[in-house]
Amino acid sequence: MYDSNPYFYGTGRRKSSVARVRVYAGTGKITINGRDIDDYFGLDTLKLIVRQPLVLTGTQAQFDIVCTVAGGGVTGQAGAIRHGLSRALLQFNEELRPTLKKAGFLTRDPRMKERKKYGLKGARRAPQFSKR
Repeated sequence: MYDSNPYFYGTGRRKSSVARVRVYAGTGKITINGRDIDDYFGLDTLKLIVRQPLVLTGTQAQFDIVCTVAGGGVTGQAGAIRHGLSRALLQFNEELRPTLKKAGFLTRDPRMKERKKYGLKGARRAPQFSKR
């Protein structure tokens, strides 16, 4: 269906999730990993997060969104899709930058899982201290 149509592309990341987002001219349908958004995300809050850039820019019924997302959990994936969608919308219209930037949708969330260190049981958790 979307094979030969022109599209706008954006890559979004959050935590360990990576989303590749393609934005086609259409009617507002959102497909994630070949499934409808309602099938993919159970929680309404996650669907809301994904749609935020479209609602903010007033382009809900203007585009069809096709995403491929991998890694992380559902919240991280929703954040990654939002980031990628915002970047793709910039390719469509650079004048949307101030609006998206002010909302914080263009900023890559830098919070990642901290690595485990040697001598410790986790990233910061030290072994239990025994006095005797």
